[in-house]
Amino acid sequence: MNRNKTIAKTSGVTRQGFTILWMGVVVTMAALALSAKAALSEGHVIKSHGISIFGELKYPAGFTHLDYVNPNAPKGGEISMGVTGGFDSMHPYSVKGRAGALSSVFFESLLTGTADEIGSVYGLLAESLEYPKDRSWVVFNLQPEAKFSDGSPVTTEDVMFSYEILLEKGLVSFRTQLQKQIESVEILSPHKIKYTFKTGIPTRDLPSDIGTLPVFSKAGYEAAGWEFDSDSLVPLIGSGPYVLDSLDVGRRIVYKRNPNYWGVNQPLMKGTSNFDRIRIEYYGDGSAAFEGFKGGDYTFRSENSSKQWAMEYDFPAIEKGFIKKEEIAHGNKSPGQSFVFNLRREKFQDKRVREALGLAFNFEWSNETLFYGIYQRTSSFWGNSYLEAQGMPSAAELAILEPLADILPEGVLDQEVFSYPVANSSQNADRRMLRKASKLLEDAGWIVGDDGMRRNAAGETLTVELLNDSQAFDRVLNPYVENLRRIGVDATHTRVDNAESNEREGPPNYDFDVITWFTQTGYIPGSELRQWYGSETADSSTFNKMGLRSPAVDALIDVVLAAETQAELNVAVSALDRVMRWEKFAVPEWFKGAHTVAFYDMYDRPENLPPYSLGQMDFWWYNAENAEKLKQAGAL
Repeated sequence: MNRNKTIAKTSGVTRQGFTILWMGVVVTMAALALSAKAALSEGHVIKSHGISIFGELKYPAGFTHLDYVNPNAPKGGEISMGVTGGFDSMHPYSVKGRAGALSSVFFESLLTGTADEIGSVYGLLAESLEYPKDRSWVVFNLQPEAKFSDGSPVTTEDVMFSYEILLEKGLVSFRTQLQKQIESVEILSPHKIKYTFKTGIPTRDLPSDIGTLPVFSKAGYEAAGWEFDSDSLVPLIGSGPYVLDSLDVGRRIVYKRNPNYWGVNQPLMKGTSNFDRIRIEYYGDGSAAFEGFKGGDYTFRSENSSKQWAMEYDFPAIEKGFIKKEEIAHGNKSPGQSFVFNLRREKFQDKRVREALGLAFNFEWSNETLFYGIYQRTSSFWGNSYLEAQGMPSAAELAILEPLADILPEGVLDQEVFSYPVANSSQNADRRMLRKASKLLEDAGWIVGDDGMRRNAAGETLTVELLNDSQAFDRVLNPYVENLRRIGVDATHTRVDNAESNEREGPPNYDFDVITWFTQTGYIPGSELRQWYGSETADSSTFNKMGLRSPAVDALIDVVLAAETQAELNVAVSALDRVMRWEKFAVPEWFKGAHTVAFYDMYDRPENLPPYSLGQMDFWWYNAENAEKLKQAGAL
């Protein structure tokens, strides 16, 4: 439920649902306006239990628990989930190694968000924060009772250490931004720390950004002789409700609830972290993982295969009622799953080439034939939300865009926002789309030769490799390759394992043509936009994998960060979305408007789930009576 800044690399556990759940990477939920009800003013200094965006905090000072939890939920039992791939590290904040699923669970932050609000953060390790109206600095007052999992107190020395180690050895794209924001950090007492921000930059998000950094134990780090920028199977010590129980590298991770967790009665934590154990089972591929679930090897499955969801949930445990299968609606925007081009390669510099390759992917046929119609096409980077660009630019958008006319992609000002057209769903090879793609390639200088392959004036063949580390994606990529070859592209589909995928996709190699990636954005986007889409991170970021360098995008990120009202933010984000879509560096794939989950009937959940989180590992709980019945029936 944290709304942490993008500082952790992804664990890359699946192509869809689990990636988002277990990313050590979390998008910033920034803060802008003071809550009149929740804050107290002492002169020009505001003191509050939280900070909100453009309005009031939902939860007032002194609230006892979050609305969507059961504050009396029983503690106990185990929840287990299956993922594909592997891991060789329990350190999600290093560029080295592949972090284990959920490996950021050990750590808390000074502030954290909720699953029923956009843009609000509340004190967790901090009992309060103080800041002036212009947010030029912030003071955090720590909870005196906050403790790490080893029983030692959380102090401002630990907070300072965590900031400094992230600044020195964190992900390059993250620390580049941090260096531009912080002027100084002062420890005022063991429980009071002050951050002063640099002048001349937007300070709207900065108290929230700093407040949502993870906090590590300085003493634990030093005693272990850690090297922060290396991979390690020994996690850092944090203050979170779970600690590592056991692991079997590449096969299993077990987390256990800390019975001495300091925050069990904190309002933000009451009714959460209800399981005694969280077990993660690793499998070599999706088929093996599904068979493991059917056999009871793990007990909760967030299904990311439309084929399996539609056709294969007819096994005995379902028929006997041992397993529940549900579609649970959510309010999340689309996760931005897309094919992205490696713009560092000369052949992808021409937008006509990128658009042509995008036209060869027939989503409508894929959805009808492969996905059983359960997906929607993603068009926007803020899809399924009020922030996505629509139609022609509005007058308010034009006021932002027209001064940038000289650097805008063609079409932004005088055409409807770019979206790939709807294709014929009856056959993969939509001739209308392929003819248009062929024309674009010819205009870009890629001409079909006698052998049917396209070459440029230098005689170089247009080769495109689609890199893939998921067996489940074979049925998607192979028809795409067929269409690309129909228009003369020497396209190949290359299967690699997780380790090779990590090595080739990320810095410093960026050794790929096309990959599937989650182009992340937030409802209240902040400085993480520069990590994902800024020119300065194009050759260093774990997140800007496509290597986007767009002066127009850079300029609009600054406009987004400078927005002072919700209305200004909405217009700025819509304008940014419009420009990013006209850059054509991504071919949007799909999303679902509901969680598709199956689980052994041994879990209960609150009646009204929040819109922005399924929360199965957070605020669901174990039903011991039902679990015993399943065991007696031989289901587990």
